[in-house]
Amino acid sequence: MDPVFLSRLQFATATMFHFLFVPLTLGLSVMVAVMETRYARTGDETYLRMTKFWGKLFLINFALGVVTGITLEFQFGTNWSRYSAYVGDVFGSLLAIEASVAFFLESTFIGIWIFGWKKLSRKAHATVMWLVAGAGNISAIWILLANGWMQHPVGYTIRNGRAELTDFLAVVTNKFGIIEIFHTIPSAFVLASFFVMGISAYHLLKRQHIEFFTRSFRLALAFGLVSSIVVGVTGDMHAVHVTQTQPAKLAAMESHWETTTRAPIHMFAIPDEKNERNLIEIYSIPGLLSLLAHHDIEAQVTGLKDIPEDERPPVLLTFLSFRTMVGLGTLFILLTVAGWFLRKNLVDSRGYLTVMLWSIPLPYLAIEFGWLLAEVGRQPWIVYGLMRTSEAASPVAGYQVLVSLIAFILVYGLLGAVGAYLIVTNARKGPAPAEQTTIA
Repeated sequence: MDPVFLSRLQFATATMFHFLFVPLTLGLSVMVAVMETRYARTGDETYLRMTKFWGKLFLINFALGVVTGITLEFQFGTNWSRYSAYVGDVFGSLLAIEASVAFFLESTFIGIWIFGWKKLSRKAHATVMWLVAGAGNISAIWILLANGWMQHPVGYTIRNGRAELTDFLAVVTNKFGIIEIFHTIPSAFVLASFFVMGISAYHLLKRQHIEFFTRSFRLALAFGLVSSIVVGVTGDMHAVHVTQTQPAKLAAMESHWETTTRAPIHMFAIPDEKNERNLIEIYSIPGLLSLLAHHDIEAQVTGLKDIPEDERPPVLLTFLSFRTMVGLGTLFILLTVAGWFLRKNLVDSRGYLTVMLWSIPLPYLAIEFGWLLAEVGRQPWIVYGLMRTSEAASPVAGYQVLVSLIAFILVYGLLGAVGAYLIVTNARKGPAPAEQTTIA
C-alpha cells in the first residue's frame, strides 16, 4: 500500500466532497442577499418568502460545507506534514487569514442573520446577509490565492532548507491566483443559478407557486447568464497563462505530443500515453491551439514529447477533464441565452423547464472536473517546479492512511445522504404560504 497514493486519494475524496457544497454557498448567499434587499426596499412579501425559502436551503448547504471543510486543513498536518514543514511559512499564512478573518466573520454574521429577524430593521438585516455573502466569497479568495501559489510559486526564498515568505504582496497579486479567482467564483455563481433555476423549473412544471418561482427563475437566469459568459472569458485568459507557466499541463489538456507551429486542436481524440500518440484524431483544426494558447496562429506550442516523462501529468484524465469542463461551460451559455428569450413565457416552455430541471447536476460536474484539471494537471508537483508530491507526504504507513480513508468515505457518505435528503425534501416542499411567512 503506497502511502503517497492513498494520501492523494484521501485528500481528493475529501476535497471533491467538500467542493460539492462550497460553490452553492458562494453563489446562493449573494442571490439571497439580492432577494432580501428587494424586500427591504419594496416591502413586497414575495421577496420575503423567497429570502426565507432559498435562505433555508443555503443554511443547510452551509452547515454541510463547514463540517466537511474542517477536516481538510487537518490533513496538512496528518498526511502532508513534510509539505507543511517545507512551505508552511508561505501557504500557512494564507490559510490562517482565511480561517481567522473571513470564515469567522461569515459564521458570526450567519448567526446574526438567523436570530436577528425581529431585532434588526429590514435594511439592517439585509445588510447582514450581504456581509455573510461578502465574507464567504472573501474566504474563497484566500483559498484560491493559496492554490494559485501552489500552481505558480512567487514571493519566497529557500532558506534553512525550507521556503520562506519574502514578498507577501507578490503572493496576493500572483497572476495565476487572480485569474483563478475570476474564473472559479463566477463558476460557483453559475452553479447556484442552475440550482435555483432547476428547483424553480420543478415547481413551474407542476404549475404551483407560479409567481414565486417565476421571479426566482428570472433572477437566477440573469445571474447565470452573466456568470457563464464571465467564466468563458476568464477560462480563455487562464489557458493563455497556463501556456506560459505550465506548458506540460497545456499539452496534456489537448493531448498535444509534437512541438510544432500552427498547432492544431483535434475536436475528438483518444490519447495513447504508452506510445506517445493519439489513437484517433477526428476533425483537426490547424493553428487553433496556437491561436487560443498564444493568440497567434503561427505560434509554437510545446508538445509532450519535449517534456521529461517524469514531469508529465496523467494525460488521459487531464484531457478528459478539460474537454468535459469546456463542453459543459459552452452548454451553460447556450441554456441561459435560450432562457433569456423564453423568460416572459416560462410556464408554457415545458421542454426548456424540463431541460433545466435535469441540468442541476451539470455545474457540479463541471466544477469537479475543473478542480481535477487544476490539480491533476499540475502533477507530479505539489508546488509547481518547487516540490514534488512524492516528497510532501507524511512518513506514515500505508495501512494507517487506508483506515482513515475508509472512515472518511463512510462518514462523508452518511453526511451526503443526510444533506441530500434535507435539501431535496425542503426544495420539493416549496415556500411557506404567504400568511405563514413572518419576521421570526
